[in-house]
Amino acid sequence: MRKTLAALADLTRAHFFFVWPLLFCSGLALAFENYGGFSWELVGRAALIGLLGFEAGFVLNDYVDWEYDRRDVNGSLTRYWRPFGERPIPAGKLSPRAANALFLALAGLAAALAATLPSPHNLYVLGIMGYSYLAEYFYQTKKRNQAVPVAQMVGRTDFALFPVAGYLVYGNPDVTALLFFLFFYPWTLAHLGANDIADIVNDRARGMATVPVLYGMKGAAVWVFGFSAVHAGMALVFGLTLGPVTIAGFGAGLVLLGAANYLILQGKSADAAMRALPLMHGSLLVYAAAIIAGTVL
Repeated sequence: MRKTLAALADLTRAHFFFVWPLLFCSGLALAFENYGGFSWELVGRAALIGLLGFEAGFVLNDYVDWEYDRRDVNGSLTRYWRPFGERPIPAGKLSPRAANALFLALAGLAAALAATLPSPHNLYVLGIMGYSYLAEYFYQTKKRNQAVPVAQMVGRTDFALFPVAGYLVYGNPDVTALLFFLFFYPWTLAHLGANDIADIVNDRARGMATVPVLYGMKGAAVWVFGFSAVHAGMALVFGLTLGPVTIAGFGAGLVLLGAANYLILQGKSADAAMRALPLMHGSLLVYAAAIIAGTVL
């Protein structure tokens, strides 16, 4: 039982569990502000949809790629993302069939909760959920054989749409939803580039066409910086629509993101990216907290 629980914790990246409902509910908080009203019951329901739905995506990620993950030769990034430091399927701690069953259970529960939302909000959320799992599958399979980073550009739309889905739990497709996507999408691409730099040794061993494999470490560092710069510009545009509290929070997040970029540009190495990742994840938490705080204060 203990080994199974550890395997499940690694599969779901359990120590990051609090991030996903917070990010999802930052979108919901904006919807409450824009459309009026508030409900703790809806907050709780949305938090569960975000948590279960995102964790299902993690499980899908491992299930689709488990045979390639057996080729890993460096465990640094695995130990960062997983509390017990293992990929449980290739390690033999959990069967592919069990992982697939867990994905279906988590996604099914998230979908069942989303279906209870009033129409058309349930359709918005379910539509994004279905698209996101397809985009994740596309990303995992397309990056095995590509000459340009199509997998990355398409695949990260799933993460970028995640807080937008939180907004659509209560809100409607509007300018705020679009700006949230345009603000967050460049961050997801910068983060993916940093993650790939950190995992370059394993991606070469797996034969994956990730950003540093395609463009080298210098090119990948430029990728991270370029999308961070676009993100910073969109942070200003989006922040100006949200008020001074959120703008201040965005500024703090951008400081963390800038420090992460400095580390990557200076080092252009897997070790540098490993040091940068906590700063990037810190910026994500700051952004979500700033958006929520801006709707309350």
